Amino acid sequence: MEGLLHKLKGLDAYPKVNEDFYKRTLSGGVVTLLSALVMLLLFVSETRSYYYSATETKLVVDTSRGERLRVNFDITFPSIPCTLLSVDTRDISGEQHQDIRHDIEKKRLDSHGNVIESRKEGIGGTKIEKPLQKHGGRLGKGEEYCGTCYGAEESDEQCCNSCEEVREAYKKKGWALTNPDLIDQCAREDFVERVKTQHGEGCSVHGFLDVSKVAGNFHFAPGKGYYESNVDVPELTAEGGFNITHKINKLSFGTEFPGAVNPLDGAQWTQPASDGTYQYFIKVVPTIYNDIRGRKIDSNQFSVTEHFRDGNVQPRPQPGVFFFYDFSPIKNEQGNHAPPKILLWSSLMRISITTHYYAVIAYPQRELQDETGLNEITIRFGDIHRGK
Repeated sequence: MEGLLHKLKGLDAYPKVNEDFYKRTLSGGVVTLLSALVMLLLFVSETRSYYYSATETKLVVDTSRGERLRVNFDITFPSIPCTLLSVDTRDISGEQHQDIRHDIEKKRLDSHGNVIESRKEGIGGTKIEKPLQKHGGRLGKGEEYCGTCYGAEESDEQCCNSCEEVREAYKKKGWALTNPDLIDQCAREDFVERVKTQHGEGCSVHGFLDVSKVAGNFHFAPGKGYYESNVDVPELTAEGGFNITHKINKLSFGTEFPGAVNPLDGAQWTQPASDGTYQYFIKVVPTIYNDIRGRKIDSNQFSVTEHFRDGNVQPRPQPGVFFFYDFSPIKNEQGNHAPPKILLWSSLMRISITTHYYAVIAYPQRELQDETGLNEITIRFGDIHRGK
């Protein structure tokens, strides 16, 4: 066994030098430190180049069907009160939603843009529609208004056209009006009062919409509550109509991925003298992003053009900010595809061997030659050998 170990010891390619035959120097320590620093920097650079390699892009036909799309937005309207602002969606399949309230948060802003109040909308919030008639239907064009007393009528001809008249009818019956928000007249009067209170304010609205992956639009405009409330409040609008000046803080489609650029982030527009409709026409490109670890992110990129329709033309457009979107039939697949890891390891080994060679072999040998004149002796010996 000892003989085998002795033979194995003889295979040592790096025989150790006795301490009596070498010495440590200040310059050697500096070279060792610099070599280690250079090696570390090269390690980091090589590893970074491996994991953040050039992005590869491939275009394929989008064969997906029946998918849903999440639209993320954060938009500020400095001159439209939150009570008036409505979010609506519509697509070419016929699906439409008006005055969307879920997954949306509105923040009341003062004239300087400071937040007054933040309120997250909930499903089933109070909606203002055309006045409810006694017969159960809504007020029609040219029809005289006669509001319902909600079962507290003393005769078939009695009408309750205000919240106070409903309260009086209930009082005469000996009933308690426990939830006035469900009374049409009370809700309408509260809406008008809220609009008057918020006159001169702005609104910041952010959240997300869940829409079908077909062409359509979503828009921010004075909502159904204003147009169908049958109220006359002149101070609701400034001279010249609604001021739809706005700033888009954030707008994206789907999940964001590293390096994504959303062209409308930070975009703002100031309304000229008259109101109108500001339109964004968006082409959405489905995108699949593959990162270096093999994770896949389904997302979207988009391009956009803009147009303003003046409110003085006929037919008069509805004032508001509209986003019309359509989808490209081509899907973009992109990502960072790293080469085999053996190439990374071989590069790191080359760096390690090169710096080690210079610090441990090349530099000490050069120092030894300078101190002993070994290089000069070798040259002279060569001259003698050649007979010079």
